[in-house]
Amino acid sequence: MITKKFDTVIVANGQFPRHAIPLEILHQAEHLVVCDGAIASFQSSEKIGEAVIIGDGDSVPSEYRNRLIQIDEQDDNDQTKATRYCVEKGWKRIAYLGSTGLREDHTLGNISLLMRYYREMGVEGTMFTDHGFFTPAYGNQTIPSTKGQQVSIFNFGCNQLTAEGLRWDTYNFQEWWQGTLNEALGDSISFRADGYYLIYQTYDIKGT
Repeated sequence: MITKKFDTVIVANGQFPRHAIPLEILHQAEHLVVCDGAIASFQSSEKIGEAVIIGDGDSVPSEYRNRLIQIDEQDDNDQTKATRYCVEKGWKRIAYLGSTGLREDHTLGNISLLMRYYREMGVEGTMFTDHGFFTPAYGNQTIPSTKGQQVSIFNFGCNQLTAEGLRWDTYNFQEWWQGTLNEALGDSISFRADGYYLIYQTYDIKGT
């Protein structure tokens, strides 16, 4: 189901993933960037020795400070600072782990930032949780899916937004809840749109 290849993985300071899919993406990461608040929950991973740490450094254990890139400005959160670092390195295909799962306001903020990175920085990002993944999109797109997969679509400014391959019709949703709880009918979904939108797909298939 996950066919996209990533340049790097960013681990944020939310709930560290347990599902096999994000853990496999982490295991295969060519480059790894960890937000400094996440380093404590991340220490048990075998990948820790390869990580660059981004943030203001206030929660980095002394044994890892030699890998810290300290950025003190407070206008952006550490996930955004880590994203800027990756873009400067030319790594724009980014997998985000640990961006959700704890405080709900942080979860909503980090998910919405995925669209900011796509629009303003050209980042082809995917945010993985323990249940599924978010992908930003623009215009006409065809994405892989699995029959019975649960799908939600969030409109970020489209006046036209339709899809083929979903159980229920789509339109230019005005509220986020209106595009939730749809279902894939086969192995692909084709969108026709004139703006930006965010797609959520589950790992598990309904009824399994």
